[in-house]
Amino acid sequence: MRLQVFLSRNGVSSRRGALDLIKKGNVSLNGEVVFEPSTEVDEKCAGVSVNGERIKPRKFVYILLNKPKGYMTTKEDRFADKTVLDLLPKNLNHLAPVGRLDKDTEGLLLLTNDGDVAYKLTHPKFNIDKTYYVTLRERLEHQKRIKVENGVYLDGVKTLPAKIKIIKLLRDRTELTITIHEGKKRQVRRMFANVKTKVLYLKRLVQGPLKLGTLKVGCARELNAKEINSIRMIGDDV
Repeated sequence: MRLQVFLSRNGVSSRRGALDLIKKGNVSLNGEVVFEPSTEVDEKCAGVSVNGERIKPRKFVYILLNKPKGYMTTKEDRFADKTVLDLLPKNLNHLAPVGRLDKDTEGLLLLTNDGDVAYKLTHPKFNIDKTYYVTLRERLEHQKRIKVENGVYLDGVKTLPAKIKIIKLLRDRTELTITIHEGKKRQVRRMFANVKTKVLYLKRLVQGPLKLGTLKVGCARELNAKEINSIRMIGDDV
């Protein structure tokens, strides 16, 4: 792991702030001052100090949850009967949801204590794909599909182009997947509402490199090493 990333991930500073600390000679590795931000660091036994104070590497946890309907995506909400943390063991209550799924939406939700990863998966500049399975109350007309794919106006701002794949097109119902690159509040529901089409069912299947797969509703699992590496590498060239 690069030194600049290590400092950011372990709560010392933002990436820009970490760069400044390194350039000013405030950071040492195994007792020697380091001026190169790209210096490789073993995050498990780092030996990194800032202004003479040893930085203890954090232990990061990454949990992928298949969120059921009826749960709020929040750590604490005195108005909510149930939050997603109610689905996890008490020893994981320090984790925070990455992004939001509204109460009536199911699917993939990452919970972690890694703020750097959370930032990468939610900040617009990283252009993260999010794919949802959708059931509509009517047959989706071609003109409406094109309008949604090209972008509709939400709160006065046009949404980025989306990609729709039709799974089943019936007289009174449509099943499809839609891939978007933003995270506006209730975005998918509002995009279809913009063309006067009601969403009956919504489930997130994909967020960036993460896929829900066959994980059952209400169940959770830890990310594997390959998945962790894939989300940590997001934006390394940004």
